Amino acid sequence: MNHLLQNQTENEDEKTEQIEIVLILEAIYQKYGYDFRNYAYSSIRRRLWYRAQIEEMNTISEFQSKLLREPALMKVLLKDFSINVTEMFRDPGFFKVFRSKVVPVLRELPYIRIWHAGCSSGEEAYSMAILLHEEGIYEKTQIYATDMDEDILERAKSGKISLDHMKQYTKNYQQAGGTKEFSEYYTVKDNYVTLNPFLKKNIIFAHHNLVTDHSFNEFQVIICRNVLIYFNKQLTNRVYDLFYDSLSDNGYLGLGSKESINLYNSSNTYQEIDLVERIYKKIK
Repeated sequence: MNHLLQNQTENEDEKTEQIEIVLILEAIYQKYGYDFRNYAYSSIRRRLWYRAQIEEMNTISEFQSKLLREPALMKVLLKDFSINVTEMFRDPGFFKVFRSKVVPVLRELPYIRIWHAGCSSGEEAYSMAILLHEEGIYEKTQIYATDMDEDILERAKSGKISLDHMKQYTKNYQQAGGTKEFSEYYTVKDNYVTLNPFLKKNIIFAHHNLVTDHSFNEFQVIICRNVLIYFNKQLTNRVYDLFYDSLSDNGYLGLGSKESINLYNSSNTYQEIDLVERIYKKIK
């Protein structure tokens, strides 16, 4: 009986916590305008408790009360919720396949607009700039790199990267099919490297929230990798709709290795270009 009572108590505590999390996400939306209500529950729960424990809060409700009264705390929590894991030429196979299967089509276009959604600190957008430069089509390309975190966008604009990362980034570049010496694209000073200015001349870094904002242009390529895994099915489909509306006819969509267009309610509107690297083409 004691075991049954313990299980019942644990279930009640879990239900209470779920209610608290629903309420704090609604409060964040109402107070600050950030909508995390359809993020994957396990991820959002983990990040909320991480910050709540740092703030020495014993319950999510207690944390909510403080959060509503301290806007500076919301700014900190926003960073906890942001997904800022990135690398130059992360998942090199993606860039290698993009170079071989997508670039030949782009080369025939009079202009190219590419949207990197959820760009974080910009490494992926700069990687694309390098790839397109080597393929001779960067001059006719405009890259839009967006993120909901304005602080991380400022870092992206600087084009500065810790020197500690460059060994791995060089390896990624080589595996991605790079045709030059990677060191040609940056200069070293102290413990940082600064990417060459020509790489950013056709990149626009801008604030955009995939959850609440709408389409802002028509693109020949949209790349959103390892972002949708943090959304629930409802929000994932909302973002897929946004991408569909933003892609030109025969435009390309690049996803992360753990993401699939098959989760989209209208997945039949895309043709698979590469299954392993998750590259798709809009066909209707």
